[in-house]
Amino acid sequence: MAKGLRYKAVIMYDGTQFSGFQVQPDQRTVQGELERALAELAKGVKVRVHGAGRTDAGVHSRGQIIHFDFPFEIDPEGLMIGMNAKTTAEITISNLIRVDDSFHARYMAKGKKYSYRVHNNRFKDPFLRHYSYHHRYPMNKAKVEHALERLTGTHDFTSFASTHSDKEDKIRTIYKASVEVNEETGEWIFTFTGNGFLYNMIRIIIGTLLQVADGRREPEEITTIIAKKERESAGPTASPVGLCMEEVYYTLKDIPGFE
Repeated sequence: MAKGLRYKAVIMYDGTQFSGFQVQPDQRTVQGELERALAELAKGVKVRVHGAGRTDAGVHSRGQIIHFDFPFEIDPEGLMIGMNAKTTAEITISNLIRVDDSFHARYMAKGKKYSYRVHNNRFKDPFLRHYSYHHRYPMNKAKVEHALERLTGTHDFTSFASTHSDKEDKIRTIYKASVEVNEETGEWIFTFTGNGFLYNMIRIIIGTLLQVADGRREPEEITTIIAKKERESAGPTASPVGLCMEEVYYTLKDIPGFE
């Protein structure tokens, strides 16, 4: 069989009921769901899906990028409609185009943008429980912003990487780190753009920032934590529920904060 035609797609998904993006034995995953749908459309031919990133169980996406080689030619619009018809309501393909065979969703990515949502109210909001982490202690925005400034730039982020990370090189660049607060709802929205993120890196950063926010740490400690290059020096790994992959960038000039 011929290699097939390569397609690139933007997908959104609610990760609540998935065991992450990547296919795992006997687990329900986003990649598995997409490959099941594509196999149906390809009349039983297995189609391998490649993602720009491997989100964990419970993590969401508004801008995950995938590519795959389809065994026969089909109009991108028709293929997108077919995929949306075959996947569950938790997944939506929002854009799909033909690309050159050299395109690779993961290896050609130059940067990514993630958000993390925290609702800072006395009691949990049941309607946010899958999409925003509840932190009930008072939070200081000025201190958080000071800490975020210390995270930006190029650093060895060993302290903020899971001990299970398979990447030997822990040096990454955070181009922009910010937070917005909705005073009416009490929701804090953290945003990070960088050239790449280590396994659990953003969740560990958030776990540490929440300690800064509620007074358990000072913003200046971020610099010390980075310098120590020890996972134990940073805060806990925050829940996956607040994390969302927002966008993947394939040219440097498109990355917010890149200069």
